[in-house]
Amino acid sequence: KVVTIAKSKKFRDHHGKVLLEGHRLIKDALEAGAVPQTLFFSTVGHLKELPEAELKRASLVKVKFEDIKSWSDLVTPQGLIGIFSKPDHAKMSYPAAQLASSLPLLLICDNIRDPGNLGTILRSAAGAGCEKVLLTKGCVDPWEPKVLRAGMGAHFRLPIVANLDWESVPRNLPAGIQVCVADNKEPGAQAEPASVPRGAGGAGSAPGNRKAPVKPKARAAPEHEDEEGAEDVCVPELAAQYYYENWPQAPVAVVIGGETHGLSPDALHLAASTGGKRLVIPVVPGVDSLNSAIAAGVVLFEGKRQLLRRHKQEDERQEFPIVG
Repeated sequence: KVVTIAKSKKFRDHHGKVLLEGHRLIKDALEAGAVPQTLFFSTVGHLKELPEAELKRASLVKVKFEDIKSWSDLVTPQGLIGIFSKPDHAKMSYPAAQLASSLPLLLICDNIRDPGNLGTILRSAAGAGCEKVLLTKGCVDPWEPKVLRAGMGAHFRLPIVANLDWESVPRNLPAGIQVCVADNKEPGAQAEPASVPRGAGGAGSAPGNRKAPVKPKARAAPEHEDEEGAEDVCVPELAAQYYYENWPQAPVAVVIGGETHGLSPDALHLAASTGGKRLVIPVVPGVDSLNSAIAAGVVLFEGKRQLLRRHKQEDERQEFPIVG
């Protein structure tokens, strides 16, 4: 049953359970208010590093290290595995330092299917101080063990809302937000009318020409990574600029697309409806695109830098107002 929880998304969803392994991840989960059900440990010493009050809520089961080793897919298991109720982001108590550093910066993941990439993206989002992360249908399950390991505790540092269809994405965004998309097409390059570029890429509306919100059509995600979309889609045109030029409004969201299929037309329509832009990360000619996790880190931390600079300038204007 332990192995099934770890390996099967269907089982996790049906029973509302997730499996966490290792001291750091379990400690972060307990401190954030995640509800433990059972903790398996090989020696009592493994429990001493965890908050005692929270341990009383779980069943503690001592097992042989060989058992944990057989359940774990780690090369060097730590001897501690926990089964938790699937965390609800609305009920989590995120770290005070994280909340104090939170910015009006959100991340939307569009068809990120590689577990290592998604975990790394979540870790970058937490490090940049993102307010929230939205995962659309087609993304890998954030509670898969490989995502949890790569996330390094990010799951318990900021709200992660998963399995959203595009019609429900706007309901999870603040009012007045601008949605931008990360891209690898140079400014001025024309988007192909029936396709979306691979990598982080996309296209959309001219500056100052905000279109009315376009209701996206629900589409099933391709079953396999290497499927090519055959249907023609209408791709809006977005103004493009380099990611290091001034772009963040407050609040602002950034969409990162998966490496195989790039940005979906739904993401581009959402960006167009909010007056968003294509944020271009220039790469050397001949290089197809950046890894999606790297692209997310580049854009998010640049967004953080620009938002903090703007905040500092506003503070200085308030402290030293210009007298006419």
